[in-house]
Amino acid sequence: METRKAIKWVVFWVSLSLVFNLGIYFFMGMDKALEYLGGYVIEETLSLDNLFLFLIIFENFNIPSNYQRRVLNFGIIGAIILRFIFVVFGVSVVSEFGWVLYIFGFILIISGVKMLRDKEEVNRDYSKSIFIKLIGKIVPISNRLHGEKFFFRKNNILYATPLFAILFLIEGSDVLFAIDSIPAIFSITTDPFIVYTSNIFAMLGLRSLYFVLSNMNNQFRYVKQGVALILVFTGIKLSVLLFGIHISIVVSLMVIFTLLIGSVVMSILANKREKIREGMIKNDIIS
Repeated sequence: METRKAIKWVVFWVSLSLVFNLGIYFFMGMDKALEYLGGYVIEETLSLDNLFLFLIIFENFNIPSNYQRRVLNFGIIGAIILRFIFVVFGVSVVSEFGWVLYIFGFILIISGVKMLRDKEEVNRDYSKSIFIKLIGKIVPISNRLHGEKFFFRKNNILYATPLFAILFLIEGSDVLFAIDSIPAIFSITTDPFIVYTSNIFAMLGLRSLYFVLSNMNNQFRYVKQGVALILVFTGIKLSVLLFGIHISIVVSLMVIFTLLIGSVVMSILANKREKIREGMIKNDIIS
């Protein structure tokens, strides 16, 4: 998908989410509308890191862009189902054991700090991932693509193609991702309707957002750090509840927007400085 077309679709899905948010405002009130907006922004922001991982995985397996769309479509469908299970389970646990929120808070802080310290694993061999090994024990995996097929038969033996192995790897990664994203939304609300709908609307635009990132990957170099800081903030927001300190949704939204916008601005400035530096080097060579 071309960058311009992908951006148009991202704008469409974001606009649709805001219309839904407006409906929540009219039918459920301002507080629920702010909770939805907070949950949507958190999920959409944290999804950025997951999409960068998908980009690395596709590049690692040398998957052509025209096949990536099919994997993303099925991956999003699977993620919607997984989110429903995680939300129902998470809300049930939090309703029964309120102190779990404090544990979620500490987990988010640790995850955010770890993300800040870790370097991008571009050179990691994902073919040795535990998820790939697991699916390989269930069904043999072919070394070659067979069009957009996930499975094919040869000599009456069923084989999985690399596309299915990658789909399984992406779904497995999404499970790990949900361990951060769902608790992060709990820092805003534990209303299952708000949590699930904000998750769903955020995921509906992930495919278009992926193609924006894949075409402009180098333009968002500091977004990962912004996502990490948002994880740390949501973890702190949950953890301080232990001491009776409550950070309002409005303040939370302001902090999250500031961190996200700040990381984008820093990325843009860094890109401009790099272009200026490259231009100066070329001028020196020419002169």
